[in-house]
Amino acid sequence: MQRYSEFIEQKMLLFYQDLGERERRHYAYLESEKLGHGGKKYIRDLLKISYKTIRKAGNEIKNPSLFPPIPKNRQRKNGGGRPFFLSNLS
Repeated sequence: MQRYSEFIEQKMLLFYQDLGERERRHYAYLESEKLGHGGKKYIRDLLKISYKTIRKAGNEIKNPSLFPPIPKNRQRKNGGGRPFFLSNLS
């Protein structure tokens, strides 16, 4: 596997930081696939993400029907996260 130049790595990191959560996963997966053998380890180390994240993106891309689209104005689907503070007072 051929590594990218330091200049390209810096540009990749800048681009990666501007993406949303789902787009980051997909970008990392596509880059690792493009590189072939050893690509997942290289991208994992470069972007500081886990194999699990790259694998999840691969599943999302290969089986889009299993992962419903997220509304445009949101990063995640509804229902997750910490409950609203006032609901804990009652």
